[in-house]
Amino acid sequence: MVDENGNPVGETEVVKAMEMAKETGLDLVEIGPNANPPVCKILDYGKFKYEQEKKLQKNKTKSHAGELKEIRFSVKTDEHDFNTKISRAKEFIEKGYKLRVTVKLTGRENIYFDRAIKQIERIAQVLSLSIEQRPTRMGTRFSAILIKADEKAKEPAQDAKKEEKGK
Repeated sequence: MVDENGNPVGETEVVKAMEMAKETGLDLVEIGPNANPPVCKILDYGKFKYEQEKKLQKNKTKSHAGELKEIRFSVKTDEHDFNTKISRAKEFIEKGYKLRVTVKLTGRENIYFDRAIKQIERIAQVLSLSIEQRPTRMGTRFSAILIKADEKAKEPAQDAKKEEKGK
């Protein structure tokens, strides 16, 4: 058990610990339930819960590297629209998102599926991105996931360093 000032008290019976918490006007909170014996602390539970939520919220806002944003194109997307969507895609990549590029085929365009693949490759080239997931067909749509080229280059380099350390 730990008291309200952070000083360790040692092993204490639950009843005695509850009395100590009542005397100080605070709560007895179990902090380490998996420890043997469980670790408890005397503190203001409302404040403790608030701080835990703030920590969770702070960590949540910082981590979106694995998240995905999608940009949709058509084989017939006009040059101006293409450039507008490319600029939006650049913003997503700069913020650390992965990018899913979807090219939709309509009607007779479906027999020219190679144009959709070329469109995806063109987008990857314009944005200087590498293709993480090859283009796959889902009905009338072709979709691929693009990531920063340097992220993909870092991964094999890290594997090589691990192999060198093992030798």
